[in-house]
Amino acid sequence: MAGGPADGATPDATTAGGATPDGATAGATAGGTEAPDGDVATPLAKVLAIISSIGPPVTVATALLVYFGWARSDAQARAMGLDVSLFGYSVQDYALRSIRSLFFPLVSLLIAGLAWLAVDGWVRGQMEPGRRGPLMARLSAAATVGGTALAGGCWLLAVVLPRGAFLAVPFLMAAGVLLAEWGVRLHRLTLGQPPRTSGRLVLQHRALEATFVFTLVTVLLFWGVSDFAQVVGRGLAADVQAQLASLPRADVYSHADLSIGAPGVAQNRLGTASAPVYKYTGLHLLVVSGGRFFLLPDGWTLARGTVVVLPDNDDVRVEFGNR
Repeated sequence: MAGGPADGATPDATTAGGATPDGATAGATAGGTEAPDGDVATPLAKVLAIISSIGPPVTVATALLVYFGWARSDAQARAMGLDVSLFGYSVQDYALRSIRSLFFPLVSLLIAGLAWLAVDGWVRGQMEPGRRGPLMARLSAAATVGGTALAGGCWLLAVVLPRGAFLAVPFLMAAGVLLAEWGVRLHRLTLGQPPRTSGRLVLQHRALEATFVFTLVTVLLFWGVSDFAQVVGRGLAADVQAQLASLPRADVYSHADLSIGAPGVAQNRLGTASAPVYKYTGLHLLVVSGGRFFLLPDGWTLARGTVVVLPDNDDVRVEFGNR
């Protein structure tokens, strides 16, 4: 009888001992399943951190608007013989001045983005899980090779002909980089998911790849925006010369002799000898900014024109009107 409980205890102990290894094995299995997930989550968080440190797309778009506004204003000011710092534009002024000129490029980019999403969705829908179709393989190869050739050809053109390269080179290079990256991603999807044991290293590599692609495309966009802004700015300066007569008329009154000697400006003395008032005509308003009036005289040209700058204070009075 004494041996009975001992024998009974033995199976219980064995059962408990057996349960312990099984539990350990289950725990190890669960731990083995969860560990890769933890490893996968960490690189993903790093990817988001890297992209966030560079800036989300909205921030990059805002920076492009401000930079375009500054570059456009700088090109226009230089064509008119001025420095953009004289106008005292704010960041908001630069952003607002760029929107009108960027309507068409922004709409074109948005349409291209929607078209790409539609194509990408269709391509992913044609893929069968765990199977690499010949069509998808050819498509991924064509996208990778074509994008690389486009980006490389544009870069070679910019190096060989730095001044003769046409305006769309940076944007075509960015499109080539994105097309090649898309082809690489399609190739990875056709191959399937990487082994879980190497998931951490793979995601770290892809995080760096995404960072380099994002940075490269952003730099190319700034390059293209800079060239485009130069063309727009010089065009706006030429428009001012061509449409000078349509600018608002500006008649300046002052108790002091301003001695405006620009060609085309007439001075008339009004008032009395003890309290004279000087009136200046033949001026047109260009812009009011930074506490200053920027005026252009009749007959102003880009080649020999003079810009009259007056303070916006109580010392002068300016009347505006149409011809």
